[in-house]
Amino acid sequence: MEQHTLPHQHGQSKEQLLQHMPATENFELVSAIFKQLSDPSRIRIFWILCHCEECVINISAMMEMSSPAVAHHLRLLRSSGLIESRRDGKETYYRASLSKKAQSLHKMIEEMMEISCIQL
Repeated sequence: MEQHTLPHQHGQSKEQLLQHMPATENFELVSAIFKQLSDPSRIRIFWILCHCEECVINISAMMEMSSPAVAHHLRLLRSSGLIESRRDGKETYYRASLSKKAQSLHKMIEEMMEISCIQL
């Protein structure tokens, strides 16, 4: 990383902070994930899938949304790596990814809403 001189010196050196600052691309990745969760319906779907594996029809019923609308949200969540899918015959089942990223977001959502994981 190149050396930066800050225009204002406030008595604290920021060199160490600047040397360890992640690349812009890393912040763009985090921003893209948060954009996926900027929709309340997607957060609810993600939260459901953190607790169970479900098909589109059942998620639609739980969300009181059309299957095409739910499928749209599922595509976005899957493209960001937050959920996974598997096929069983004609049915596709979805669940939250076991990735650290997805598990951290699940925990953060529940902490922000001040709720605990339910035990099914």
